[in-house]
Amino acid sequence: MALAHDPLWPRAGDWPAPVDGERWDAVLLGAPASQTSLSPTGAHETPGAVRAALRRFSPTLMGPPPVDLAAELRIADAGDVDDPDGPAGEDALRARVRALAAHAGLVVALGGDNSITYAVTQGADASGLITLDAHFDLRDGISNGSPVRRLVEGGLDPRRIVQIGIADFANSVAYAQRAADLGIRVITLDELRRRGRADVVAEAREVAGAGGGGIHLDIDVDVCDRAVAPGCPASVPGGLQAWELRTLVRALAADARVRTADIVEVDATADAPDGRTVRLAALCVLELLAGVHARTTGGS
Repeated sequence: MALAHDPLWPRAGDWPAPVDGERWDAVLLGAPASQTSLSPTGAHETPGAVRAALRRFSPTLMGPPPVDLAAELRIADAGDVDDPDGPAGEDALRARVRALAAHAGLVVALGGDNSITYAVTQGADASGLITLDAHFDLRDGISNGSPVRRLVEGGLDPRRIVQIGIADFANSVAYAQRAADLGIRVITLDELRRRGRADVVAEAREVAGAGGGGIHLDIDVDVCDRAVAPGCPASVPGGLQAWELRTLVRALAADARVRTADIVEVDATADAPDGRTVRLAALCVLELLAGVHARTTGGS
């Protein structure tokens, strides 16, 4: 169905390609990885679907005063990295993120599955990691279930990793013990809801940002309730509501130390007929932009 046109109601998306050497507030980059996923997935179709879904939304914050993020921020879209799976694909993704991060306040990688977190974090040379995820991602091997373990083995200090939203009945004792042994700060879904967003965000910023350097934010949409994220193969009933995820994303992105983020684990080919999971992913892009805008205005 064609979207209505109204010159007084601009739509999000369709941002220009970045120009080499110019400074950008935020740059999108597609990373359609799917080949190592533990669950069958069509996540390689998701970057394009998210871009299309962005057109359903405006880039306007209500304020007051209302703000057009597309007018206030320099936003670019760098297209997709071809075939980001496997060692060669990860090298290409790592190099592309490194080049973009040198000239952008925030690089947003559109997955694809969670395996991209490994190369994106390394490409940004991030010193801290915050995950919004129901799972530890500490599995052995190379898959969408292993990026956190691989990052630690690659030199990321586990004491600067914060995992928010870890859920009951979605993990094992062995991986919970592995996280504890490594010194990872784990904030379960129950603890998040008991303490509240502001308190948890403040701690995550402190832990991941300790000692300086950049922070990577991993947004695994399967942290959400399956009713709002049916297009995530591993989402379960009882996870975060859409508004909870959106609020966390904006608050975390408001910290200028967050220099890269990824949005992962959405399978556009398995979404509900109304496209609710892909639309939520697109709204996470806009919440990241809202966070970038808040860096200069003092908002959250």
